[in-house]
Amino acid sequence: ICTRSCKFCATATGKPLPPDPDEPRKLARSISLMGLKHCVVTSVDRDDLPDGGAALWAESVRAVRELNPDTTIELLIPDFDAREELIDLVADARPDILGHNIETVRRLTPQVRSRARYEVSLRTLAHIARRGLTAKMVGLGETDSEVLEAVDDLVEAGVQILTIGQYLRPSLRHLPVAEYVTPEKFAWYKEQALARGLRYVESGPMVRSSYMAEKAMRSCRTPK
Repeated sequence: ICTRSCKFCATATGKPLPPDPDEPRKLARSISLMGLKHCVVTSVDRDDLPDGGAALWAESVRAVRELNPDTTIELLIPDFDAREELIDLVADARPDILGHNIETVRRLTPQVRSRARYEVSLRTLAHIARRGLTAKMVGLGETDSEVLEAVDDLVEAGVQILTIGQYLRPSLRHLPVAEYVTPEKFAWYKEQALARGLRYVESGPMVRSSYMAEKAMRSCRTPK
């Protein structure tokens, strides 16, 4: 249950249950049982908590690292309202990749996201700069120039990895799909994004956050 109500997301909105203090250990155990080489951890937004859940995020990284020392850890975090002390709390736990979704272009953000703001997401990404990862969707009615403007904003914020995928409507209650973007256009987005200095880009109709994570991980560890 999420405290936000973005128009593209099928997650239920409401008041979540109190956090489970044993969740980090359960998470670490699950990863061990599955034998994962790379794990991606994400969550709903927890605006009901004073720290937005940052302490639980940090403890989760430490628990996973302790039980799975050879597993690389990728986090996809909320914006934490761009509060640097909360982002630092998570970053100090030393995940291998720390990411955040910007979701859409500047113009469409007020229509698509609830509490989240485009500039707040950029500030969040800028603060985690050298470990920055982001994902954005297309197909909500954005123009090519708006997509490239978003890419420029992400590059300026210090983002290294970008995934671009097609928005798909979860139900009739959610925003309709304005356009099904062609594979050729996705390839063009990738070409343009790489030319702007991003280290790694995945762009395609079915691409989502953390898509081809092993390749992205390798690209960030290889000197440019």
